Amino acid sequence: MSEKIIQVGDISCGSDELFLISGPCVIEDEQVMLKTAEKLKEVSERMNLKIIYKSSFTKDNRSSLKYYQGPGLDEGLKMLQRIKDDFGFTLLSDIHNPSQAAPAGEVLDVIQIPAYLCMQSELLVESAKTGKVVNLKHGQFLAPENMIKPVQKLEESGNSQVILTERGYTFGYNDLIVDPRSFYHLRQSGYPVVFDITHSIRKYGIPSADPKGGNREFLPTIARAGVAAGVDGVFIETHPEPEKALCDAASQLCVYDLEEFIKPLIDIHNLEVNYREKVVNS
Repeated sequence: MSEKIIQVGDISCGSDELFLISGPCVIEDEQVMLKTAEKLKEVSERMNLKIIYKSSFTKDNRSSLKYYQGPGLDEGLKMLQRIKDDFGFTLLSDIHNPSQAAPAGEVLDVIQIPAYLCMQSELLVESAKTGKVVNLKHGQFLAPENMIKPVQKLEESGNSQVILTERGYTFGYNDLIVDPRSFYHLRQSGYPVVFDITHSIRKYGIPSADPKGGNREFLPTIARAGVAAGVDGVFIETHPEPEKALCDAASQLCVYDLEEFIKPLIDIHNLEVNYREKVVNS
């Protein structure tokens, strides 16, 4: 259990119960969005697993203007609202400029700050003003202990509803490494910590439509290692047909494989929680 419990609908983030953030990387057509939601709902009910539905209305960091960036703020929020109405999910999406915070806050339960933008003060201040939970993703360029700086910006802006998400650190050229020490450092903030598993296997510099753009073979290994290191939630982007996804095709997990993928993570998490409070002295 983290020092602070952050409530998102009926999900107590930071409690002893593992929660999941999941959905397509970017908002696509209605069929993709509803198919994903339908399967996530089934998994949630069968496994008694709390899920926050995630999808981006805009992916503003694509490597080329030719790539799909999403339907935009207005159309994207309409689709997410339908997901909430039809399936009852709480919602998470990311914003990229301060003007998006207020309208996004009218629909979303969690506003996400992208890793690239985690130090942008105005973006954080406007996000804090919405009063919604803010999910701060760990910047790939920032030492994990320095994530306390953007956390303090949110707190000083009057918002202490914070979740921190690890998604790997830039290591050399076009590669990311997840250092398990980052979970320790992020946890020192007192806020719930999430592990973004699917983004951690992306290979920078290679288009996500290229199968070489992600080291999918590492998914089970880093997922189990991260959960064993002690996190409160996991972030796994899912899609009915990842190979046809319009963004991050090389890293998303097939939503129909999610249940088998996450079973061992829940078992490992429950074991880790049993030992979390025991301090080992050297």
